[in-house]
Amino acid sequence: MTKEEKLHFSNGYSDVNGLKMYYEIYGEGKPLVLIHGGGSTIQSNFEKAIPLFAKNRKVIAVELQAHGRTSDRNKGSSFEQDADDVTTLLKNLNIAKADFFGFSNGGTTTIQIAIRHPEMVNRIILGSALAKRNGVPPWFWDFMKEAKLENMPPQLKASYLKVAPDSNGLQVMHDRDAKRMVDFKDIPDEQLASIKVPALIINADKDVITIEHAIELHKKIVHSELAIIPGAHGEYIGEITTIKPDFKESELAVPMIEKFLNQKN
Repeated sequence: MTKEEKLHFSNGYSDVNGLKMYYEIYGEGKPLVLIHGGGSTIQSNFEKAIPLFAKNRKVIAVELQAHGRTSDRNKGSSFEQDADDVTTLLKNLNIAKADFFGFSNGGTTTIQIAIRHPEMVNRIILGSALAKRNGVPPWFWDFMKEAKLENMPPQLKASYLKVAPDSNGLQVMHDRDAKRMVDFKDIPDEQLASIKVPALIINADKDVITIEHAIELHKKIVHSELAIIPGAHGEYIGEITTIKPDFKESELAVPMIEKFLNQKN
């Protein structure tokens, strides 16, 4: 696709558990739901990957509570609530079953979707997903306790302000995400073991999430495959804070993900 060609999509808001939840739909085919990470929008995480996925799939990209164009419900966020919000949105869109690709916090949300709503899941891709507190270095938790908006990556701030209806929501989003991580509790082993759908676990070799944690997830989720990819957190999908001047689409992990999605169950 050349830069001159515009990728066509539909978008809208849906009433979801007290939210006005924003979504975008691209392409046609089997549904693939994209779930962004903390502090992010659809575009800051997936802008580079969406045109590639949309060639063969119906891509449904969402924005979670207080992120981007989606409203806040005036209560703290949780991965369990995000999982319920995403699946409610799909029901509103008359999508009974889908594949799910969650990145970072979105990967943790995808784990919760597979645990809480297995009947709606075909396959899951867990990109840099956290399930246990020991899955990140100790400095991460100290950083989250002291998290301040001024330390948020400028690319993520700009991405939010570009689309959000109210710039004051930036602080709300930041505080919701920081508190959720400070309060994060391990997902119990028995819940991870309950995931029976095929899973692809992706981690970067210079990720925030440790390789050891990705391996542990692979062992706990019975029908899972594991890929460790060179690069930083999100570089394999072209996440905005990792984009380099010499970026090439061919460096993205989309073909590997599509190969996984196209396997016969």
